[in-house]
Amino acid sequence: MNKQDQLDIIKEDFINCQKVLLAIGDETRQSILLVLMGTDCQTGLRVGEITEQTHLSRPAVSHHLKVLRDAGVILMRKEGTKNFYYINLRTELGLLRTLVLDIDKFMKNFY
Repeated sequence: MNKQDQLDIIKEDFINCQKVLLAIGDETRQSILLVLMGTDCQTGLRVGEITEQTHLSRPAVSHHLKVLRDAGVILMRKEGTKNFYYINLRTELGLLRTLVLDIDKFMKNFY
């Protein structure tokens, strides 16, 4: 594969990752993700629990959770009137891995 072909692949990777990059690029959303990753709870956390751990307001947490959900980074599970948020194990974050691996391959091949 030549240099331009690999660059085209990386360009496509960037396009595929745009939503995820925007979602996880925000420091507040990063702190929410860290809370979700750091919990022992396998069923997810409620907004109030995330609020307590991040010291953000409920509306702010809800807004950032929506952005993360829209990007496919987290999922929500309903239990009656309660919503539980958790990391999407089959997440779009895998696209980031592909991007980084393709960039690494390019750098090894051409630099």
